[in-house]
Amino acid sequence: MSFLKWDKSYETGIKRFDGQHQKLVSLINDLNEGMAQGKGKEIVGRVLLELINYTKEHFSSEEELMQQYNYPGYLVHKAEHDRLVKEAGALMEKHQSGAMSLSIETSTFLKKWLTNHILVVDKKYSSFFLDKKIN
Repeated sequence: MSFLKWDKSYETGIKRFDGQHQKLVSLINDLNEGMAQGKGKEIVGRVLLELINYTKEHFSSEEELMQQYNYPGYLVHKAEHDRLVKEAGALMEKHQSGAMSLSIETSTFLKKWLTNHILVVDKKYSSFFLDKKIN
């Protein structure tokens, strides 16, 4: 059973972003599965790094479209992205240095962050882009 199950309520209506969100859900599930199975630090670290890198790619994609169409909530949305990138970087540094082992709490944090980000923050841009026929 998946740790985080994709739900239609997560859909923004923007196909490329919904696909990227689904990939992030999959990576969080992979990370949680690796930790639950007690897989080696390097395997879990690799999945965490992939999750961080893909998140940055997704954020860049969203921000590019927001700038292109002068989305009014761009600065607030970007600040939220920047905050998570910083937190994720700190998490990775702690993991790499051995100062922290990844735990189910880490997965739970990522799950809560992603679902809140999609359902609250990303849903704000949904109607803006759909009104502009961006899907």
